Amino acid sequence: MEAKAEPQARPRRRLRIGVDVGGTNTDGVVLEPSRAWDEDRGIVAWHKTATTSNPSTGISALIINMFTTAGISAGDVASVTIGTTAFVNAVVERDASRLSPVAVLRLSGPFSKHVPPCVDWPADMRALVLGYYALVRGGLEVDGTLIGDIDEAQIRTQCREIRARGIRSVVVNGVFSPIDNLERQEERAAAIVRDEIPGSDVVCSKEVASLGFLERENAAILNASILRFARATIRSFQEPVRQLGLDCPVFITQNDGTILSGDMAARLPIRTFSSGPTNSMRGAAFLVQGSRQSTDGSEGEAMMVVDIGGTTTDVGLLLANGFPRQQAAYSELAGVRMNFSCPDIKSIGLGGGSIVRRGTDSKPTTIGPDSVGYRLTDEATIFGGQVLTATDCAVLADPGLRIGNADLVKGMLTAEEEAEIENVVRRKLEKVIDTMKTSPDDLPVILVGGGAIIAPNELKGATKVLKPRWSEVANAIGAATARVSAVVDTVKSTESKTSQQLLDEICKEAIEKTVAAGATPGSVKVVEMETLPLQYIANKSRFIVRAAGEFDFSRTDLAKSPPASEESRPEVEEDAGETETRQKGQTNAAGSVEAPEVDIGTYKPDVRSRVWYISETDLGWISTGCYVLGTGGGGSPYPHMILLRQLLRAGAVVRVVSPDDVADDSAVGCGCGAGSPTVGIEKLQGDEMMEAQTELYKMCEQRATHMIALEIGGGNGIQGLTLAASSNMDIPCVDGDWMGRAYPTKWQTTPVVFNERSPIWSPIAVADGNGNVVVMPKAASDLQVERVMRVALSEMGSQVGCADPPVTGAEMKRWAVEHTVSQAWRIGRAVARARQNNTVDAVAETIVDECGGDASGRVLFKGKIVGVHRTLRKGHIYGECIVEGLGGRFTGRIKIPFKNENIAAIRIPEPTESSSSTDSPDAPALESQEDVLAIVPDLVCVVDAQNGEAIGTPEYRYGLLVAVLGLAASDRWTGSQRGLDLGGPKAFGFDHLTYAPLGVFAKPRSVIDEFDRDHDASASNVPKPRRAPSTT
Repeated sequence: MEAKAEPQARPRRRLRIGVDVGGTNTDGVVLEPSRAWDEDRGIVAWHKTATTSNPSTGISALIINMFTTAGISAGDVASVTIGTTAFVNAVVERDASRLSPVAVLRLSGPFSKHVPPCVDWPADMRALVLGYYALVRGGLEVDGTLIGDIDEAQIRTQCREIRARGIRSVVVNGVFSPIDNLERQEERAAAIVRDEIPGSDVVCSKEVASLGFLERENAAILNASILRFARATIRSFQEPVRQLGLDCPVFITQNDGTILSGDMAARLPIRTFSSGPTNSMRGAAFLVQGSRQSTDGSEGEAMMVVDIGGTTTDVGLLLANGFPRQQAAYSELAGVRMNFSCPDIKSIGLGGGSIVRRGTDSKPTTIGPDSVGYRLTDEATIFGGQVLTATDCAVLADPGLRIGNADLVKGMLTAEEEAEIENVVRRKLEKVIDTMKTSPDDLPVILVGGGAIIAPNELKGATKVLKPRWSEVANAIGAATARVSAVVDTVKSTESKTSQQLLDEICKEAIEKTVAAGATPGSVKVVEMETLPLQYIANKSRFIVRAAGEFDFSRTDLAKSPPASEESRPEVEEDAGETETRQKGQTNAAGSVEAPEVDIGTYKPDVRSRVWYISETDLGWISTGCYVLGTGGGGSPYPHMILLRQLLRAGAVVRVVSPDDVADDSAVGCGCGAGSPTVGIEKLQGDEMMEAQTELYKMCEQRATHMIALEIGGGNGIQGLTLAASSNMDIPCVDGDWMGRAYPTKWQTTPVVFNERSPIWSPIAVADGNGNVVVMPKAASDLQVERVMRVALSEMGSQVGCADPPVTGAEMKRWAVEHTVSQAWRIGRAVARARQNNTVDAVAETIVDECGGDASGRVLFKGKIVGVHRTLRKGHIYGECIVEGLGGRFTGRIKIPFKNENIAAIRIPEPTESSSSTDSPDAPALESQEDVLAIVPDLVCVVDAQNGEAIGTPEYRYGLLVAVLGLAASDRWTGSQRGLDLGGPKAFGFDHLTYAPLGVFAKPRSVIDEFDRDHDASASNVPKPRRAPSTT
């Protein structure tokens, strides 16, 4: 092999090696980037070989083969980039030999104690990975002030316990650590851990993911668990490069199609988990790059990449900027919810090994989802086997493919059967492509993968179908052409600088980070940027910027494969002490029992003597429904659902009763959380809700006998249940709420609408969970309560628990929107059933059916989010979301203005010559009444078209496929002018529009009435007279 090149020989280093280490095959390619636009795409050599148990052997044989074939010398190679599924496979397969037990130290002070680490993991994963956890002092507020400083002695005490258990992998997770650039609490705590536990692997959560406390922690724990295996694997990748005399950097591809140094990948292996599909997509784009160029040459066009393997087909959208479209805010792997970026991939059971079953008179022809997989060369007919596969049918249709023995399938199918099989393949591909499209326009489709031969040359929805040469090694090509990127995700004050000035600075920082990571300075561009004002937080916005560029071949300071004298420390085999620790961890981590799987079609809630006892299944469905009814606001119910689920698993009982069964002289209390959703996902609830209740009843003569939710929409829809639980106040929760949805202010509630007495919401108590309480014994009006509470909120960490004074049972029955817990339950059940039955494409229609049907609601629109604009005014997030139709019934565009919650769905008229010439460019035209599809107080709900989950206004982002529903508001709002004044268009500044109901409100069906096993519910269904609200 060639000796290490001298500095003057650096220009000779012109070749990039890309390797993809898969579960079955290891693919390799050698590229000369300067010839990428040549007919051969600069591909100097390529090879495919079987993956070996020791990756070093396979990689070495692969590179030697390509070097020999093309006459390449080691001095010609500028870099080696490797893509692998080894790390993600270890997690998916729950391989105890590759996953280490992890201890977690939370720097959270009094917060998050009710939601322990791994609380939402599958039981077997939690038992396997979580060995120990402790909550210690620390954490920041969203504005950077301290919840509390870290306590070195406290951390050292916990480290001694971790060391005694034999655990050597530790995660440190601090509240708001991703924006902690001054206190550096995680870094300081990590240094203490390393001092107390020498040789330990310590992962700071801020290095792994961004805001979202539980999801970031989940990702950090998985990352820590796999570190030991990752180091060994990365060394096995670097070893053959060193042995072959390649004096060049070794990179690993990460989830977004860019590179990590070997050292960084060994430290953050989780960033590689989804790199396989990404490499395939970027490799496909490289092979057809001439076809992607836009007419002005500025940027390529979006393309659909269809990767057909032996068993499945993976489909993803490659955006015009050259990067795959990413999933929504959260992703899931092996049942673990995380918040790092992953490509949005749709998989179907269709591949080259898919088994073909010919149709009969009563049954159609089917292909897959079962497959012979890697046994194709043994079991497929063209190889002498007895199974008819999709590959056999492709060879029969085109014997020129030169795969196997075409004579073995000759005459097996009639011409009609051949045509039918081709149509089945075509329909499957066309359906999944249509699902992944983000506009009704046709777009190019690239077919790659070893199974691409089964696909037809024309597909509906495709401007062209491309089957490029070398597509079978697209993954390796994607690795070889991977770019360099960096992300800056931070919260900044806009008090002294404008958002644009800050964005410019952050873009510059992202570009500098990308160059430092190895990109050519002139090639770096900002490819994504987003600004998110934080509600209820003065002068604070979250900025997210990502930059990317081409690899700089002239760099000599990047990581290279270590020489033999610089081997990393050897891995210590798991000893008896660690095995014992893992067994202890299983007991500690799995302290509660998983909810059993239920048959959605036959499940019945536990209702006895007109009391509904909430189960985990009920809670999950209620949570899903609450977010839908939140109309984009109220914050995600997820962390609140997890907290209450923990209480249920610990033995708590949660009871729900019908409003009809509450005595007139009862005292119906209320409690709610208030604050920014951004804070809610990071600073998990402590004891502030109960602290507020305790302080309230120091001022109130009568304690609550029942609880009711302030709003069923969003996270507060769960709070009434949590406060009522036997482990808290131990009283029943009423099946109803004060809104029937979510609204941004406390005076937009039905008791205020009825106006029988004022103020309703005084006295009030507010607690922040960190020892601070504000009480307001008296107020002049409910509006004044709201104003004072918002001021306190901004000084108390932007998240508080509130306790409201009880009303009588008689008042509750006059004022409440009834049976909304039941309504949320039915919506959640409908979404769960749609997922189970694979009918998510009709989930919006199913939700409407559960809320009264076509007379009470409708699907307003289906499409893709193509624009989001946000601004902060008086603590509330104002903005609008633009949705473009996907064709058919839903064409053109609509906009959804919002103030925390969605206000309306309004059709955007097509511009005309007269309008474009007369409208002022500086003042947008007012909306016309005839363009209004739905408006407050009716509910405008946005759900993810791909999973049925609600999407909150903070989660709106470009490219999401959504369905927009309209549901008729309760007659508590629409039955009087006062209700419309408080909750209608004028309350949100839309004075030029008037409310026109989209349907007739249907009172939600009571779960208690339907499922009570002890009583005949017929009498309960007799409508009771309602008192009209006062208009004074």
